[in-house]
Amino acid sequence: MRHGKHRFSLGCTKEHREALMANLAAALFEHGKINTTLAKAKALRPFAEKLITLAVKAHKSPDATVKLHYRRLAIARVRDEDAVKELFDVKAVEFINRNGGYTRIYKLVPRVGDSAKMAIIELVYADDKGYSKSRKSRKSRKQEKQTESSKVDSEPAEKDQSSADKAPADAASKSKPKTERAKSSTKAPAKTKPSKKTGTKSGAKKDA
Repeated sequence: MRHGKHRFSLGCTKEHREALMANLAAALFEHGKINTTLAKAKALRPFAEKLITLAVKAHKSPDATVKLHYRRLAIARVRDEDAVKELFDVKAVEFINRNGGYTRIYKLVPRVGDSAKMAIIELVYADDKGYSKSRKSRKSRKQEKQTESSKVDSEPAEKDQSSADKAPADAASKSKPKTERAKSSTKAPAKTKPSKKTGTKSGAKKDA
C-alpha cells in the first residue's frame, strides 16, 4: 500500500521521478547550485541531503569496505559516477563539521510563460554562517507593544487636556460685558500731526 507516500509526486511515474531526481542531484553536486521549479527543489532537498550523509559517513569511516559500500549506494541512486566521485572525494570534506541542513532554497519570481514558481537550490557548506537575524525575545516584543499602546492612549488624553484648557478661556471671554468688548475692540484714534505753516509769515507779507 502507498499510504502516506504521495509526497512530491510531481505528476509523473515512479521511474520518471527517480531519473529526474538523479539528474538534478548530479547537476547540483557538479555545479553547487541549480535553477529549477520550487516543487522540484523541495523534492530534491531530502534526496540530495541523504546522498551527502552517505558521503560524510564514508569519509569518517576508517574501513575501506564501508567506504566502497556507501559509494555504491550513491551510484545506484544518482547513476552518474563523475558526480558521485566529485561528492565523495572533493565536497564531502566540506560537510563534516555540519550537522544536517546541507542545502538552501531561494524563491524566485514566477517563470514567464506558464507562471511556474521558480527557485534556486544550492549547497551549504560548514563554513557558511548564513544570515544573521535579530531574534527578539517575547518579553521585548511585549514591551514594544505596551509602549506603542501607551503612546496611542496618551494622544487622546493630551487632546482632551488641551481642549479642556481652551474651554475656560473661551468661557471667560464670553462672560465679559459688551462695553469692555467694545472698548477692547475699538482702536485708539490716530494722532494728528501739527501743521508746519504759521501765521507770522502771512502777516508779514500783508504789512509789506
